[in-house]
Amino acid sequence: MRAVLESFFVKAWSRRGIVAVMLWPVAKVFGFLLDCRFKLRTLGYHQQSTLPVPVIIVGNIYIGGTGKTPMVIWLVEALRQAGWHPGVISRGYGAHVEQIQEVFADSLATMVGDEPLLIVQRTGCPMMVGRHRVASAQQLLKKYPNVDVIISDDGLQHYALGRDVEIVMFDQRGIGNGWLLPAGPLREPAARSRDFTILNASNSTAVSGIGDDVFKMHLQAGDLIQLRQPEIHQPLSAFQGKKILAAAGIGNPQRFFTMLSAQGIDFKAMPLADHYAFTPEIFHNEEAEIILITEKDAVKCRQIAGLRDDPRIWLVPVAAELEAEFKHQLLKLISEKKYGCTSA
Repeated sequence: MRAVLESFFVKAWSRRGIVAVMLWPVAKVFGFLLDCRFKLRTLGYHQQSTLPVPVIIVGNIYIGGTGKTPMVIWLVEALRQAGWHPGVISRGYGAHVEQIQEVFADSLATMVGDEPLLIVQRTGCPMMVGRHRVASAQQLLKKYPNVDVIISDDGLQHYALGRDVEIVMFDQRGIGNGWLLPAGPLREPAARSRDFTILNASNSTAVSGIGDDVFKMHLQAGDLIQLRQPEIHQPLSAFQGKKILAAAGIGNPQRFFTMLSAQGIDFKAMPLADHYAFTPEIFHNEEAEIILITEKDAVKCRQIAGLRDDPRIWLVPVAAELEAEFKHQLLKLISEKKYGCTSA
């Protein structure tokens, strides 16, 4: 049901049709509240907590998934290459996070969230999840005093956390119909200030409304990895002619399906709700010879008996690729924030 509702609103938010128009008065109220919140913050009524290290926020204005997780993974690797020691914080969406928890490679996805677990498994980076990002960051710095930069996975609208760099992610949906929630998909106005705008889409995709100074991010698929035996890898082309099912429980499943289609693969698509709670029986009635899933879904399926032993299931790893100029400008800005100069 949730996946159906998400699909319905994605379509409704792509244009200014009858559903959007009916909700427009509510969106105006939401916009008024956002404006009041901004004015109170500028007047000093809502204080921000400043951390002793630079903070990078990776977030979005368009509600839902826009590629934040692969961006965070890319940031961790890029910062390490430049000599930094990053740590990551997150809310832990899709999990039952009541208190601050550290994320380990063998943590349960139901306890820390699928995206944080994927980030740690891919990077080994110190990471904390919790409802209050400031407290999570403080605890992270206390346990790992060598951490000299913090990346916040999401949290763009969590203004209690001071920030030095804001990265706003978009995908091919752009700003939708350009209206605020619930008439449109925007959490904040599209003209909201930020340091960097990243478009997660193919190089040929043109998206209007997100600004002029935009850096492109491309997700490059790697060889498939069998869920049951991760040491077994196969190129996607090895499954040409097979009966394939592609399942995706991410914020924008169509992006996963489009990536597979670009590889010339025929498949049946199974879009699922973001942070979908997989069950052992989900694929029992599927006659597919091969089942392709995302890395984000794989961290959950690997912990479910009946899925982790299914030899049909293969995960599709992706790696973010960004322009060299973005990396140069980002590192320069972080150094300026920390050292007051352009080189660390």
